[in-house]
Amino acid sequence: MSLALVKDAGESDSAYLKQKLTSKPYLTATGMTGGYGRGADILHDCTVAVAGGEIAVIVGPNGAGKSTAMKAVFGMLDLRAGSVTLGGEDIMGLTPQARVAKGMGFVPQVRNIFPTLTVEENLEMGAFIRRDDYSDTMTQVYDLFPILKEKRRQSAGELSGGQRQQVAVGRALMTRPQLLMLDEPTAGVSPIVMDELFDRIIEVARTGISILMVEQNARQALEIADTGYVLVQGANRFTDTGQALLADPNVRRSFLGG
Repeated sequence: MSLALVKDAGESDSAYLKQKLTSKPYLTATGMTGGYGRGADILHDCTVAVAGGEIAVIVGPNGAGKSTAMKAVFGMLDLRAGSVTLGGEDIMGLTPQARVAKGMGFVPQVRNIFPTLTVEENLEMGAFIRRDDYSDTMTQVYDLFPILKEKRRQSAGELSGGQRQQVAVGRALMTRPQLLMLDEPTAGVSPIVMDELFDRIIEVARTGISILMVEQNARQALEIADTGYVLVQGANRFTDTGQALLADPNVRRSFLGG
C-alpha cells in the first residue's frame, strides 16, 4: 500500500478531508444525514471517501454510527441529505442489488454465510450476478484463503468463526467488486485470526480493490489503514492517515486507550 495523501504538519482535519475529496476517489459519500425509518437521524453530515486500492477504516465508540454509515453507502437506508458516487457516477437512486452490479461488495457482520451450504456452494452463490465463467475468480479466492479450498466440500456452518469470515469475504469477492465493504470482519475472532484476516485484506487491496471497513479493534485497524475516519455520534470527529491518527494524542486518549 502507498499513502496517496499525507497531511502536512498543522493542517486541520477538515482541510485533509477536503484535499482527499478533491483527489476524485473511487467512492465518495459526502454529507450523509439520516437514519432508519422515521426515527431520529443517526448520521449527521458524515463523509467518507476511498481511493482505488486504498484501505479506509471507520472507527469510533459504540453507537457512533459506524455500521450505519456503511449501510448508507450500500443503500440500505434512506438519507435525508448527502450524496454517494461510485467511480464518478451518482448511485443514490440505486438499490443495494443494483449497487452490487455497479461494483460494490458488502460483507455484513452477522448472517453473512449460508451455514447449510458447503464452502464452495457459498462461493458459487456469490457469483449469482455473473453470466461468464467464474472459475478463475474461484481459484483466486482459494489462493487467497487456502483453508477454504481444503474445506470446500464441508458445510460452512461447521467452520470456525475466522473461517466463516473468510467464506463471507470470499463470497463477496466472487462478484468481482471494485469496492469491498466489511462490517466488523474481526468480531469474535482470536487475535491471531484477526491478524491473518487483516493480512488477507491487505492482499485484496494490493490487487487494486478499494476497501471500506468498520472495525471495533481500532488500533489494529488503523495500523493497516491508508485513511481513518473517527466518528462520534454520527459525525466526523477526526480524519487522517491511519498512522497519523495512531500518533495523535487526542485520538489515543479518547479512542485508543491512551
